[in-house]
Amino acid sequence: MRVRSEERHAATGPESPMPATPPPKRHPYHQWAPDARALDLVGDKWTLLIVRDLAGGPRRFVELQRVLPGISTEQLRSRLNRMVADGLLTRQRYREVPPRVDYELTQRSRELLPVLGALARWGYDWAWTAPRDGEAIDIGAILRIAPGLVEAPASLDGTAKLSVERPDGTTRTYAITVRRGATTISEHDVPDPTARISGSEADWIDALGPEADLDALNVDGDERLAKVVLDGVAAGATRGVRAA
Repeated sequence: MRVRSEERHAATGPESPMPATPPPKRHPYHQWAPDARALDLVGDKWTLLIVRDLAGGPRRFVELQRVLPGISTEQLRSRLNRMVADGLLTRQRYREVPPRVDYELTQRSRELLPVLGALARWGYDWAWTAPRDGEAIDIGAILRIAPGLVEAPASLDGTAKLSVERPDGTTRTYAITVRRGATTISEHDVPDPTARISGSEADWIDALGPEADLDALNVDGDERLAKVVLDGVAAGATRGVRAA
């Protein structure tokens, strides 16, 4: 049986060799079916959201806690340990003071990003509303699905810088890069983006909400790239955006 080889960590390697076949789950579905086998690995609460929140690159434990409101410290620790054992994550320890541990997606889990995109599209079609009372709002939680949502033509290359001005006065920045039909995301500033898309958190809620009202967002630079990115993350919105 042919098994895909996993990517190694670029720095000093993962904490331990990655298993080619994950060990059996503690409570498996006991069904010889590929979907059941997949759910054995990713069907637990939080697992797919952890994959989503690592789509932009490695994160430390405390950073994952920040972007996953509602998960307890013990739940997160247990889930990360299991995902490492299942070959979905690598865990890299650095000799620093204080100690630093980074978690990163493996190739096995990166291939879940189109699955997350399909799930998000289904959510847009059948479960999407304006924010409900008590729901945590993190625009990044939607933008991180961009690798599975944005469908770019092979002829389009460039990086869109997306800025979200939060109510507390801080600004979150995301860089969505399209190259040869593939889309990636990172969460850092870029010096010379092809397009810039910016707005307040309220503007982004309007843009990504069920009405897909993009009018308040400001766009500068390559409008074609901006439209492809926004049409992807805003569930196929087709209205134009206002150029800054």
